[in-house]
Amino acid sequence: MPCIAYGRYGDWKFTAGVMQTIAQANNILAAYAAQGFTLTLRQVYYQLVAAGAIANNDKQYNRLGEILNRARLAGLVDWDYIEDRTRNLRGVRHFNDPAEAQKNAADSFRMDKWKGQEKRVEVWVEKDALVNIVQHACTPLDVNFFSCRGYTSQSELWGAAQRHLGYQEAGQQPIVLHFSDHDPSGIDMSRDIWERFELFETSTLVERIALTMPQIVQYAPPPNPAKVTDSRFDEYKKKSKHPKLNPTGEYSWELDSMNPTVIVNLIETAIKGHMDQAKWQAIADEEAEHRKKLQLAADHWQQISDFMVQGGVIKDRLDQAIADFERAAESIGDASTFSDDVEGYYRHAMTADKARILDMLFHLRQARESLSPLTI
Repeated sequence: MPCIAYGRYGDWKFTAGVMQTIAQANNILAAYAAQGFTLTLRQVYYQLVAAGAIANNDKQYNRLGEILNRARLAGLVDWDYIEDRTRNLRGVRHFNDPAEAQKNAADSFRMDKWKGQEKRVEVWVEKDALVNIVQHACTPLDVNFFSCRGYTSQSELWGAAQRHLGYQEAGQQPIVLHFSDHDPSGIDMSRDIWERFELFETSTLVERIALTMPQIVQYAPPPNPAKVTDSRFDEYKKKSKHPKLNPTGEYSWELDSMNPTVIVNLIETAIKGHMDQAKWQAIADEEAEHRKKLQLAADHWQQISDFMVQGGVIKDRLDQAIADFERAAESIGDASTFSDDVEGYYRHAMTADKARILDMLFHLRQARESLSPLTI
């Protein structure tokens, strides 16, 4: 939506070849935006490579970055189409009034739909750049996800182990669905995660979902030369040979190069393979009913606020009336305190008055206790 030109960049003149690249990028970006995806520069690059629009090398990648940078400044590419997922502003959320906060509570209310399941699934992905895509698949299924940023840090893995021990105590089998590049380090990361979970004494199962050679054969993402400087290269070379796609074992593939919809489908399929869908849906239905009530409260917040204020006024008046009647009852005393010179008739009348006062006190106190605790 916001194609905005800034300053002198709006007058930039692009060559016909560059304009063609911009148009091809816009077609890809718009198609994915319509599906709810925001892409990174690297994902745009791989989609253009897969379409045969540009060559697969660092020079073309850097050139594309420069083209799209200038195209955005010139108002030719939507600013919302491309994102940087590694640099984000963090802060405190604010609301204009309690009604807005109540609506946010209704929108964000979630129940643990994996409670009572035999398994507890998490999705781990190698790169921050893919978090948006992973979220697209995981959030609707109420599955937690995590960006490892390469090899997972010791602190994060130990913390995950403690979380998984909690799942085990609740009778659930922890499962990590791992997604990483098909390169010497990316494949080794799956092994590393499993071994360290074993070290931390959890029974966590680690399933490498992607990227695998069968997926590379099926979807044909663009290859890259594997890093020969990686200490795991020789082992990778032996195990990654393919007669057509990798005859020497020297090619690698990035997860970013896969079509985002394919990644989402892989995640959803893997998750659902571990889910008791009937149990999951039962909690989802209960959650929906609770959310309706919260939304109803948000829609009628002003009436609820007025009710609380009015209830507070009634409470104050009842408190005053109770105090007045308590003083009246104390002023009468009881029959045993009446002096001997009080005539029997008056003695009887005063006793009856006190009984009426005490009866009224009883009903006033009941009324006070029945007031909603929400009154202010």
